[in-house]
Amino acid sequence: MASETHFQRLETLVRGALAPPPGAGRIALALTFGVAVHLIFAVAVVAMILAMYFGMSRSLGSVPWPYAIVANAVLILQFPLVHSLLLTGPGGRVLLSLIPGPHGRTLSTTTYALVASLQLLALFALWTPSGIISWRAEGAALYMVTAVYATAWGLLIKANWDAGAEVQSGALGWMSLMRNATPKFPNMPTGGLFRIIRQPIYVAFALTLWTVPTWTPDQLALAIGLTAYCLTAPKMKERRFAARYGNRFESYKRRVPYAVPAIGKNKRLD
Repeated sequence: MASETHFQRLETLVRGALAPPPGAGRIALALTFGVAVHLIFAVAVVAMILAMYFGMSRSLGSVPWPYAIVANAVLILQFPLVHSLLLTGPGGRVLLSLIPGPHGRTLSTTTYALVASLQLLALFALWTPSGIISWRAEGAALYMVTAVYATAWGLLIKANWDAGAEVQSGALGWMSLMRNATPKFPNMPTGGLFRIIRQPIYVAFALTLWTVPTWTPDQLALAIGLTAYCLTAPKMKERRFAARYGNRFESYKRRVPYAVPAIGKNKRLD
């Protein structure tokens, strides 16, 4: 009996030594989502920059014409529709259901960014080019337009940073899960570009669509479609902000213009 007890104790010690430390599964899940969201986000942004730089004339899509018109239209529409739907009550429940188990809510911002990145990657990687080049900048004009295009992207990056880079990039969710903490959202953005206009992200995004050095019917369709989204989505965003921040947002709204800077006015924020 004594020998059996000794072996039982030894077995218990071995199992304890080999068992993963507490929280190892949670940390592994957080790191997996962190790597996935940032990798896919980076690839999607690079695909977007390059595809629009060449006026959507270079991509991997190969749908036969005229069916490509429908396929490309679906690629344009899927981004604003799903992106906006997931911010609604029913859409939020769908988002939570994508990650079953106890960590779906904590990872929701990461999941949202991951879905958005996959949508953008699909749009710009699977587009079927028409093969028609309407206009292409050359010589000094190419350098000038490229500089403007790069500036538009710089403004978009800056606006996302000002809005809270951890939320915009999807880092908030997986980093909170790593710490086993409830995600803490940043306060209402009022600094940086948000001191000049209320919707710098959508304005900068629209600028990237219209400052490309190569124009094709493809780029024109994309610019019109996504600019329409940039005009409507901020209205829904401001309704959410009004419900969340109340009088503080209304005060900010009175002082800061919507999308066009107020030249010559210097109004202090509360």
